[in-house]
Amino acid sequence: MPKPKFVKESLTIMTEMVMPNDTNTLGNLMGGNLMRMMDIAGAISAQKHCNRIVVTASVDNVSFVNPIPLGNVVTLEAKITRAFNTSMEVVVDVFSENIPAGTKTKTNQAFLTFVAVDQSGRPIEIAESIPENDSEIEFYAGALRRRQLRLVLAGRMKPDEANELKALFGI
Repeated sequence: MPKPKFVKESLTIMTEMVMPNDTNTLGNLMGGNLMRMMDIAGAISAQKHCNRIVVTASVDNVSFVNPIPLGNVVTLEAKITRAFNTSMEVVVDVFSENIPAGTKTKTNQAFLTFVAVDQSGRPIEIAESIPENDSEIEFYAGALRRRQLRLVLAGRMKPDEANELKALFGI
């Protein structure tokens, strides 16, 4: 079993400027381009945690609440929330910044799941993650519920086996 790692060791920050080729006809960052950036930031964070090749297993709901206009700077902050046997959940927060105006807005947050694989593409055991502060502990605790929900929705776990979800709903 690999040596446990602190959540902070997986922190990844990516920054890009929204250019004309990245936008839709309204002059805002295209959703698909943002999802690509989120996947890259999440994968780098996951690789930092496990020191392995990772593949994306799932992306939770991504809502596009605030548009990110042409010329704004997009900053993505990704870090592990919890590691399981071969998979890990990563939270990615997205911020849009208009530097000349001095404004910064959180535009998105999503949870992505990655699986560590060996050179043959087979899942491989990874290190445990250690949360240290209140925010990391809260994400860590919620990760098991989110994982069970993903597995139930994917048909890989029976609803009556999702003990964390049953406890959440008082069932």
